[in-house]
Amino acid sequence: MRFSFEVTETGSNNKTLTPSPPTKTPPSSSKEQIEWIPLQSHPIFTTTTITTTAGGGVRNLIAYDKKASRLYLWESHTQSLHRISIRLGDPDDPTSVLASSSSKVLQPDVHLSFVVSNISINRNGSALFLSGDHGLSVMYLFGRNSAKDSTIICRTVSVGSQYYYENHNSIRTLQILWHPISDTHLGILSSDSVFRLFDLSSDLEKPEQEYYLQPVEPEKCRNAASICPVGFSFGGEHLWDRFTVFILFSDGSIYILCPVVPFGSVHRWDSIWEIYNDAHLFGLKASNSRAVSYSSLAIAWLKATFPQLVSQPAGGGSSVALRAHPYVPFDASLSLQGPLRKVCHGDEEDSELQGTTCEGRAVGILYNIISKDSVLVTSWSSGQLQIDALADEIQPVWNVGNPPRVRVDSHDHILGVAMICESSLGDRPVVKLDQPLDHTVWLGNSPPLLSLAVVDLALPENIDNGSLISMFADPFIPERIYCLHGGGVDSIVIHFLPFTSQASGKDEVMKAPSVYSILSTSLGETSFPSLLSGFLALEDSFGYSWIVAVTSSQECIVLETKDWNISLPVHVDREKKDSIDEFQEKDTPVVLSKELLDGPNVVLIPQASPNLRALVADSIEGRAALHQYSKLFHENYVEYAHKVWFELKHHGGYLEKVISKQKERLHNAQQDLSKVEERQPSLDDRINRALEVHCSLEDRLRTLRNLPRGHKKPLSRAELDFKTELDRFTGLELGALRSSIEALNARARKFTQSSKSSGGSKSPHRQLPGRRKNPVPESQVSQLRSAVEKLSLVNSETSKKVKLVESALSKIESKE
Repeated sequence: MRFSFEVTETGSNNKTLTPSPPTKTPPSSSKEQIEWIPLQSHPIFTTTTITTTAGGGVRNLIAYDKKASRLYLWESHTQSLHRISIRLGDPDDPTSVLASSSSKVLQPDVHLSFVVSNISINRNGSALFLSGDHGLSVMYLFGRNSAKDSTIICRTVSVGSQYYYENHNSIRTLQILWHPISDTHLGILSSDSVFRLFDLSSDLEKPEQEYYLQPVEPEKCRNAASICPVGFSFGGEHLWDRFTVFILFSDGSIYILCPVVPFGSVHRWDSIWEIYNDAHLFGLKASNSRAVSYSSLAIAWLKATFPQLVSQPAGGGSSVALRAHPYVPFDASLSLQGPLRKVCHGDEEDSELQGTTCEGRAVGILYNIISKDSVLVTSWSSGQLQIDALADEIQPVWNVGNPPRVRVDSHDHILGVAMICESSLGDRPVVKLDQPLDHTVWLGNSPPLLSLAVVDLALPENIDNGSLISMFADPFIPERIYCLHGGGVDSIVIHFLPFTSQASGKDEVMKAPSVYSILSTSLGETSFPSLLSGFLALEDSFGYSWIVAVTSSQECIVLETKDWNISLPVHVDREKKDSIDEFQEKDTPVVLSKELLDGPNVVLIPQASPNLRALVADSIEGRAALHQYSKLFHENYVEYAHKVWFELKHHGGYLEKVISKQKERLHNAQQDLSKVEERQPSLDDRINRALEVHCSLEDRLRTLRNLPRGHKKPLSRAELDFKTELDRFTGLELGALRSSIEALNARARKFTQSSKSSGGSKSPHRQLPGRRKNPVPESQVSQLRSAVEKLSLVNSETSKKVKLVESALSKIESKE
């Protein structure tokens, strides 16, 4: 089964990539030549194997490691991960996305009992999680080479197996995300309304933090949808947003948890000091006792989590980063703030979901920070996107008197924490759009939402759109959001941002977002659950961005987005007409005055009398009319011509000076260009020499690798210690042992001869004159003989071992 694609983006062209000449490495006898080819022409994407899983839903089987420029593709048929090295763009050819023709295959060391539908790589590119409807595993990407083939065997472990995918429970994961400020923390929201944060570096089975979500009280529950979570999103680098988790429920209500910080995560000093100073300035000094209480709790949490705030000066001293220490208040649990209310329009009634006009159920949430605005995008099963912005800042809130459960080790160090997070509605005021916002902070009120727009994607009705909507933020332009669904990929560009517009001093009219269809899939009469199996938005250091999509038949599509007309908002004050003139005056020298450039004044001719044609030129009335018209002509045209002549005459020197300056600048620019042209051959020579040196170094490295010693690893520290012990045993203890054995043998022979000579004589126990010796019993002599025999056996065995050690050492020395 084949599917056709059509690019319908305004201002974009479906171009065929024309890569630069392939860069080849010097030929090698052991390895194939590496060739750089277009990504969509890679051999991995030439297969026609259908990898679609049953059940549909949003799938993403590709991931990108930006630091290493590596693209990962999961193949469900062989349960393997392909690693491709890619090159993004070129200054001369920005549409090129090249991939290395040789790729690596990474294989899990255990068999996966589930079908993988989503993969995602962590921040430093060391691990990648594999998730599906019936399993969750983490694959560490630095493994060992397989002895059978060229694959790399990677360690793969399961996470939270006692909570998810067991036979005795029906708990399933709703969303899995890597934490943006940690390389080892994994956030999981499950169907039992619990948000868990796992630290893969410490424990794979027990979560580091557990938050049991209780959005509403039982007596206030209106429907089942209000207590069913569907997704979550971590906050961005903005004040307390970096410690916030946004949780979406199926009825469209949004709740927040703050503060949630991974234990051991690293944060910038100035960011933490900013919120610490803000709590002191606006919290402790407030006149409201409630604000003082909440700010005191926040300051205590900051001091305990980041002890360096107290021990170091305000500037941070030599520290530029702070590490979060495990801490949790023993008498308070986090409050589930929400649901976030909408800003009311006029006399609208108070409602928890004001402004919610979307149909169906909420299926996904995306947090995106754009300049000073925190934007939340909610996707609905009806194919609509609801775009809201936080109208105020987020502050942490605790429920005092609700103690959490803490897991500690033998040294009373916190290993894990679990708490019940209840929603405390309180007496939150209703925010009116026509009234100014209440700037009294630290009162425990959740920030309101300002509705920006509702976008209808007009998705097909023959498929379940609720499970086919996924959102991605553009890494290069934050105002742009990509939406992946059953009909293709759309681009949504936001044109109005409340705080950004206020900061620029412009009162603009709220403008609806623009929607562009980037990629449309032609399904025809066949309804397929999910045609695209992967989507990525890439960027490089030159400011170019691309879209990479992979179909279910493993076809790769690459689109370059540099030439797209996204129509970003340009802040121009239309009321001030002189703004453009002032801008031109700063860059353009004043040659003529504005009056001359505006032209002569308009001649106001009086209304002609009915008898004007009957006037005679020699009459008094005719002369008066002629004099009047001559006066008007003189005032408007002759005087204007005189002004032009006067300014042109007296501004000749000024014009000459301007022209001389322009010629001087042109001459300097030409000199700079000539210098660059002169240096260009030397730069080309240096580049060629560098390439030659690089090739020679590669040849030398290849030659060194082919040496007998090149493929052998150096001895480890333990092996060096063992070799030293053997040398010491050979040089000292072995010689002493040999001399002791020889002395004992000599004494044994002497004693045997003496015993035989004494046994043959008739007078035993004869004593020599002058010496006195006690007779030795026969029992001791027999024991001594047996000991000597055993010692001789030990000596022979030791001699064999010594010969083996000496032969091994001689072999090692010969190889060296």
